[in-house]
Amino acid sequence: MEPAREATKLPPPPAVEREALLLRQVEAEIRKVLVGQDELIERLLVGLLVRGHLLLEGVPGLAKTLAVKTLARTLALDFKRVQFTPDLLPADLIGTLIFDPKRGEFTPHTGPVFTNVLLADEINRAPAKVQSALLEAMEERQVTLGDTTHRLPEPFLVLATQNPIEQEGTYPLAEAQVDRFLLKLRVRYPSRAEEEEILERMLVEREFEVHAVLDRERLDGLRRACDGVFLDAKLKGYILDLVAATRDPAAAGCKDLAPLIGFGASPRATLFLARAAKAIALLAGRGFVIPEDVKEIAGDVLRHRVVPTYEAEAQNLTSDDLVARLLDRIEVP
Repeated sequence: MEPAREATKLPPPPAVEREALLLRQVEAEIRKVLVGQDELIERLLVGLLVRGHLLLEGVPGLAKTLAVKTLARTLALDFKRVQFTPDLLPADLIGTLIFDPKRGEFTPHTGPVFTNVLLADEINRAPAKVQSALLEAMEERQVTLGDTTHRLPEPFLVLATQNPIEQEGTYPLAEAQVDRFLLKLRVRYPSRAEEEEILERMLVEREFEVHAVLDRERLDGLRRACDGVFLDAKLKGYILDLVAATRDPAAAGCKDLAPLIGFGASPRATLFLARAAKAIALLAGRGFVIPEDVKEIAGDVLRHRVVPTYEAEAQNLTSDDLVARLLDRIEVP
């Protein structure tokens, strides 16, 4: 496919290069603290560009929390962390109304959700009521206290972590909540060389100096540049075909996958996949999307939206396996 470069739909190349350089500066600051985890760092930047919430899944000790905290330090924005526990209440997250005896009325006391970057640590340890309270904040970017609705600060980004192996005292996230996340990332173990570098860096405890690179104005400029990345009509059709294949594999020519996929992705996945592909292109210094951008990010967008059947689980097939097979089958323009 020859990417169409329409001047009215693309930022000029120098602007794309300038924004990509700024993103590289953010990445360089994060790498002062984090070793390896290239994919995790890139996906954090994708979420930042696309205004999407991220769910990070991995065993303890893989620097999930450290990565989020370091990203927040590169931003001249407010950052708060909430450690989710089974006894957490919705009021602990969103706030509550407190009676003022002097004024004789209730006044709002806002919770930690009123911030720019919220780290929801071990989110699957929170009970359903707390998860529901966070749901409105993530989707509507607002919180209701009493009969008054309060807008959350802009930008607002939720970065949640969860442990996939420990089930005691956890509450699985509802499908409606999981679908609110732009990406679900699987954080993996470092390589031997990376772990050796971690050992050398962290053998003696010390504080790494990280500078704030992005303020609100610069972040807005990056997001406008990402919105302006050109997505060809053929690639839009490819994204539509790919998401549709998760819902009806047989109609997409993948009859063997029909018994393996219980539920497919929602229209929200179509939007998120297109936006995330634009962010991947911008990170690469391009003002237009290519098919490889879509394929690179598709697994993270669709992983938590494609539900395997019992038959698939009996064959030890995960949602990642099913998405990979669809990517191999659906024709690229």
